[in-house]
Amino acid sequence: MALSMRSTVYILNKVLVVGVLLSYVASVDKSNFKTCDQSGFCKRQRAYKPDQSPYVALLDSVQIEPTKMKVQLLNTQNQVRLLLEVIGLERNMARVKINELNPIKPRYEIPVGDVLIGDPKQDKIEISHKDGGSISLAFQSNKIVLQSKPFRIDFVASEHPVVSLNANGLLKFEHLRLKTVTQEEKKEGDEKQEGENQEGQGAEERPEGQEQAAEEEKEPEAKEPEEPDMWEESFKGHSDSKPNGPTSVGIDISFPGFEQVYGIPEHADSLALRSTKDMDPYRLYNLDVFEYELDSPAALYGAVPVMLAHNEKQTVGVFWQNPSEAWIDISHNLADKSVLSKVVDFVKGGDQIPQVDTHWFFESGIVDIFIMLGPGPADVFKQYAALTGTTPLPPMFALAYHQSRWNYNDEEDVSNVDANFDKHDIPYDVIWLDIEHTDGKRYFTWDKSKFPNPEEMVRNISAKGRKMVTIVDPHIKKDDHYKIYKECRDLGHFIKNKDGNDYDGWCWPGSSSWPDFTKPAIRQYWASKFAVEEYEGSTLDLHTWNDMNEPSVFNGPEITMHKDAKHDGGWEHRDVHNIYGMFVHQATVEGMVARTGGLLRPFVLSRAFFAGSQRWGAVWTGDNTGEWGHLKVSMPMILSLSITGITFSGADVGGFFKNPDSELLTRWYQAAAYQPFFRAHAHLDTRRREPWLLPEENMKVIRQAIRERYALLPYWYTLFYKAEKDGGPVMRPLWVEFPSEKGLFKEEETFMIGDALMVRPVTAAGTQGVNVFFPGGTEQYWYDTDTTERVFGGAAHYVKTPLDKIPTFQRGGSIIPKKERIRRASNLGRHDPYTLVVALDRKGSARGDLYIDDYHTFHYRKGDFIYREFIFKDKVLENKNGNPGSTFTTPSWLEKVIIMGLSTSPSAVTISSPKSASTSLGFTYDSVKMILTIRKPAVNIAEDWTISIQ
Repeated sequence: MALSMRSTVYILNKVLVVGVLLSYVASVDKSNFKTCDQSGFCKRQRAYKPDQSPYVALLDSVQIEPTKMKVQLLNTQNQVRLLLEVIGLERNMARVKINELNPIKPRYEIPVGDVLIGDPKQDKIEISHKDGGSISLAFQSNKIVLQSKPFRIDFVASEHPVVSLNANGLLKFEHLRLKTVTQEEKKEGDEKQEGENQEGQGAEERPEGQEQAAEEEKEPEAKEPEEPDMWEESFKGHSDSKPNGPTSVGIDISFPGFEQVYGIPEHADSLALRSTKDMDPYRLYNLDVFEYELDSPAALYGAVPVMLAHNEKQTVGVFWQNPSEAWIDISHNLADKSVLSKVVDFVKGGDQIPQVDTHWFFESGIVDIFIMLGPGPADVFKQYAALTGTTPLPPMFALAYHQSRWNYNDEEDVSNVDANFDKHDIPYDVIWLDIEHTDGKRYFTWDKSKFPNPEEMVRNISAKGRKMVTIVDPHIKKDDHYKIYKECRDLGHFIKNKDGNDYDGWCWPGSSSWPDFTKPAIRQYWASKFAVEEYEGSTLDLHTWNDMNEPSVFNGPEITMHKDAKHDGGWEHRDVHNIYGMFVHQATVEGMVARTGGLLRPFVLSRAFFAGSQRWGAVWTGDNTGEWGHLKVSMPMILSLSITGITFSGADVGGFFKNPDSELLTRWYQAAAYQPFFRAHAHLDTRRREPWLLPEENMKVIRQAIRERYALLPYWYTLFYKAEKDGGPVMRPLWVEFPSEKGLFKEEETFMIGDALMVRPVTAAGTQGVNVFFPGGTEQYWYDTDTTERVFGGAAHYVKTPLDKIPTFQRGGSIIPKKERIRRASNLGRHDPYTLVVALDRKGSARGDLYIDDYHTFHYRKGDFIYREFIFKDKVLENKNGNPGSTFTTPSWLEKVIIMGLSTSPSAVTISSPKSASTSLGFTYDSVKMILTIRKPAVNIAEDWTISIQ
């Protein structure tokens, strides 16, 4: 019997989805993704020859405003003019924009408020020198030098050139144009038109002269040599129509005086970026790449076009605001001082200085580069945060441990997993449900046969202080009986294909369409779907996970959306591709906030991201593999995200694919316990790997790692509070804390959590010990958090690493708050007492802080929080109020103080406060380890008090 069309489509969909599911078990097929040679604009830009720049700055066109200089650039080869704007910004930043002076249509620019949190505040610039070939601008304590021929811009900070644009003459701006029609194409078009006229009925004859006029209209505005792939190209059977022709923009950005650059995530590669001389450029193009290849510049799930350069004296950064596909070449060279002498007088040294040259090219848009001049790492972090925002303080549960897999099968499975955590005394805060919980991959629904009582299930979880997360992806199953699909279709909310119809592609549900999240009204619609009354079965304890939002399209080019698909305003998908996933994330977060009337902080995880995604929550490193190499690369991947604003990130514990052995899984838990986002997750076809399913020895070690995470939650929470204020990374490279130590500039296995805790995870099988370098010089003390052994900085030491050991060290001079009463969920311990761990420096001093609020609402933004500063000096520990205007209170008290590095035994320990007289405290002193333990001071942690040691 013949199949109906609907049945045929259904079967084809299933075949495709099953095929993709099977491919998810295999390693990545690199042939699915373009190389630079297979990308028309990349190939054209990369082939551009250095030092032959056709662009000159027309200095007679200069216009100076109080905060801005405008000047025209002329391409001497085709006579096209561009407009250059150099804008001074507050906080030691500048902005460089280059666009066509008279484009035939607008080029895409991201609206203010989407990535930039507002119009950046401008600052005064003025001309300090001008001659026939250059202009110098005074800008705060810096200098900007514009050279006319060949055109280049140099930024000078502290009398040193630090950033140069177009120093290698690689500016290539493909201006918008009309297509040149060849004689052969013209003949074919004429023949086709003649045939249509003959076949058509009632065709009107053209008035005399109109035919000639029509021919004249076809003449292009500019006649230039055409290169391959400018107006259409194909890849693996997919055609990209390119109706606007070539639109790419590229320029070189050099960092004189620097040897290392960092950033431009996401790549499974080193922290210090490598030279691309013998490989493809680093690519920024959000793609669904499962079981991705290591040590590769290939694109992954997110794109942050931010690069930092660091040396012993200076840190600078650049941010190119452009959401289209990008490639970035990097080379490590030497710069000739004689060239740079035009912008600064060198006093000493040789004829050359180190320089990192980078070459950036984007498929469309404009040149819009922010120059962040530091001078230190913390300054660059604040500068970038001033542009794109910071990570809002997450609710406490989000910083705890999350348990997930694809998929927990049904309500009974969820209940059993939950109960087993309690049975084995392992804390956790969140359990996750993947796509199988839905009714046929229709998001915002439940499979009623497996999850008949979702509200009750969530209430049972939340009764223990825990939360649940369900997945909500942006592909919408094409089903007239599915409410979300019908509403989006009827309201015209879907992205269109090049012909103007709703875009159709395949993803997990089969045939699907995608809402156009670039449009604010559609984001508002999506947000409304998270209301409890809209999302049937949800409660305020149900949170969300956005996956596949690159967007992933199984039958699309490179497993994503066709570039000539159409968005609101007529923009092509190529113009906005890398920002699409962030808009999905934003809309979801705004919905989660709106459902509580703005009261509760949301938690939403996203796989795709862009610059500014930090404002919406957490991301993770995608579909990694249960192999040692993927554990090792998770550190530089997360560090790269952290220094480019994405502070709340992590990697799936154990790897999404394959079946890690017990040792690997144990070591992965230990490492992830010291990463910002801490979640175990696994593929549908992997063996179950909840901690209690491992051998008892491994289970106990994993339990201890998770419990240590919970003990440190007060420290993590305080760090995230500070990160919201200043944009600094929570997990950070060693060079951020020790910027003058050149030997640390490539270090990626050892890292800092905040400024007080150094971690060196074990990332290789059978490791019985690791060499750890302790920074800070011989004046710096470090304390092993397990043994309390004191180590001097300035040298490497061998640290034994039996299975139950992860090398972690507290920095001398720091105070870390902990909670040592571990509950089954973080919320249950919100009023528990604190322990302060004081690690003395060489002078016998230490400092630290503690932030407390209600852990889940936005009331902290009204000042309802406690911020305490702890200072130990001259054998006195003082607790000072860092937020004196607050009326927020806590019943939490201080139950213990541990002081490491105290050289002599006290004769007495006393405590006093403005409310009470001095009283004696009990203590013990270990003379071998030089550890003083003060027990039960029994004072409120939020009150002023002083502990004195006699």
